[in-house]
Amino acid sequence: MATAVLVAAKRYSLPTILFALGFFFQLVLLPRSFPPTHYDVLGVKRNASIEEVTFAYENLTANLFSELDPPITTELIKFRYAFELLTNPLWKRDYDLFGIDEQSHVIKNVTDQYDGEPFSKIELPLINASLLGLFNDATNKLTPEEFISTIRKSKPFLIQVYSAGSPRCAQFISAWKRIESLMEGVAATGMVELGDVQLSSYLAETKFTGQPHYRNGLPALIAFPPNCTNAHCCERYHGEFSIDAIVDWVATDILGLPRILYYSKESLAKFIATSGRHKVKVIYFSETGERAAPFLRQAARDYWDEASFAFVLWREQDISFWWNMFGVDSAPAVIFLKDIYSKPITYNGNFNSSQFQKMMEDYKQNELPQLRSVTSMELGCDAKGYSRAGNDTLTWYCLIVVGRAGRALTQTRETMRRIRDTLMTGDDSDYARNVNALVLARVATALNEDRLTFTWLDGDVQQKYCQFYIPPEYHSKCCGSQSYEDDIDVPQIFIIRYLRNSTEGKVKNDKWKNYLNQQLAMDSNVASQLMARYPGSVDGGEIIQWISHIVERGDTREYPSFTFRNPELVPEDTDSKRSQGILSFRKAIKDKLKKILFYMNDLTADPRIGPSLLLGACVLFGTIWLQSNRRKSTIPSNTTNSSSTTNRDERTRSSRARNKNQRATSSSHDIPPSITDEEPKDAYQLLSTDSDSE
Repeated sequence: MATAVLVAAKRYSLPTILFALGFFFQLVLLPRSFPPTHYDVLGVKRNASIEEVTFAYENLTANLFSELDPPITTELIKFRYAFELLTNPLWKRDYDLFGIDEQSHVIKNVTDQYDGEPFSKIELPLINASLLGLFNDATNKLTPEEFISTIRKSKPFLIQVYSAGSPRCAQFISAWKRIESLMEGVAATGMVELGDVQLSSYLAETKFTGQPHYRNGLPALIAFPPNCTNAHCCERYHGEFSIDAIVDWVATDILGLPRILYYSKESLAKFIATSGRHKVKVIYFSETGERAAPFLRQAARDYWDEASFAFVLWREQDISFWWNMFGVDSAPAVIFLKDIYSKPITYNGNFNSSQFQKMMEDYKQNELPQLRSVTSMELGCDAKGYSRAGNDTLTWYCLIVVGRAGRALTQTRETMRRIRDTLMTGDDSDYARNVNALVLARVATALNEDRLTFTWLDGDVQQKYCQFYIPPEYHSKCCGSQSYEDDIDVPQIFIIRYLRNSTEGKVKNDKWKNYLNQQLAMDSNVASQLMARYPGSVDGGEIIQWISHIVERGDTREYPSFTFRNPELVPEDTDSKRSQGILSFRKAIKDKLKKILFYMNDLTADPRIGPSLLLGACVLFGTIWLQSNRRKSTIPSNTTNSSSTTNRDERTRSSRARNKNQRATSSSHDIPPSITDEEPKDAYQLLSTDSDSE
């Protein structure tokens, strides 16, 4: 008996669980998702007018106070709150359209405060309306036309949906203005008032009933990532409403910008040493400790190949340390540092996106550009490319300073930068006064025509490239790392003349000319090259005269031309931003889990879930019961005696035997006999030719 009960319980376990879940959903979860509305509290129909609400409240309170028993204070507080909410036009509009009731906590607070006290002692009104009217001067308020024109540009867009009657929105307005200023130059911003039903409904989420709603109330922040032009791909903010958290969400999750980390005095030295000698170190000193503004993060992404960014929290006790190291005596400030041997460039005070962009460009102009794998084409220092002056330029030049990182290379770079600036601006410097005017003009013309480029090369990292152009006797002075402690760093200066398709004019036959052009196009070195090393001292006047001599003879083709393959420049950044890919994958997983949780939460408010569970349980109950009865009807009855069972079995076996014999007999008559079944009378054995019988 106990075994049968256990078998039945196991068989009906699934429908029983579904039945229990259905009742739990209907009796517990669903009522929590659909509490009585304030209209129900006052006993009026949904969306009743203010006059109807006022009339119902007055009648209700009059009837309660006319009774012998005094009314319960808790009930009166609910009536009063519903009356104040539904008689304010803005609050009523928000409640009717989107179910927004952000001050419902007042009921519990007042109830706890006046527990046991008569209603007459409660201070009225319950809801504070002092913050209303703060949005009369709301900036950047969007119309439907402005929204459409902005979103069609496929640029990042951050929108705040607010209500003029929301105290939370009124408290957030100052933070929003700060967020708008931080988003300048990175993403467009705008505000949508809840009264604009067309726009606010479009931006809202949708319940299973089709009614728009804002899950977390107001203010609501909706962000449109780049190339997102509809509400299906927008992102909604669900975090803490602080400036730092919101800005970080937009910069990281929406725009995909990198985070800029903070460093201490000790860790900053490691940052400078490990961020790459080819990169400029941009160090920002912050007073507040806030995360980096979006425009700084965008600069960190745009200048990824040439700059590394770091933040430092400014403390008064560290003033002497930062002054001695970088010459910084206050914050906010930003410094640009190429390496530990270079003098940092400091900017003090606050700045916006355009100002910082100008700082970056000014610094690039004030520094000699570095020849790297990612800059060789841009600088015109690659035989596979053409001059910066254009593809029709026949000859152009690349002057390169090569050496190991150190003070000697830094000083030589600074000298070449001053020479370049002198030639470009034509100022009356020592270099210009000691050089012939014709010589000076020749070099200045080539430089201004973008046929001459000044650059420098890291001889340690680009050892093969350095050894290819520099004679072997100078390798130990500028190429590769130092082999011995007594090695002296002596940077070398050399110039490369490029001649575009120099062999093309020598081919007379058109057929062979076309063939040669095809071969040149397939060759990695399109332009021919000729290298000359500067043999003199690091003197500005002598260097200018040497450059002028090279340019004069190179333009007149007195130098020969050679087409050869030079070593490729080694990429300094071997990693392909793998960490950013990992962060993007983690973000995708996080967003997916968040959407699943929101979906599960929405299911608890769907009234179709409970009946579906109960219906499924009933169907399973019936199916299992029918299958059990059908199985019982096919099992033989146990009430029959053993003898009848035995006789029935014998009759069955004998019947099967007769049927088998009949099938065998009928089959033997139907099939003709084989020639081997019966021997014919005149049969004899045919002997083979090799038989021994006679």
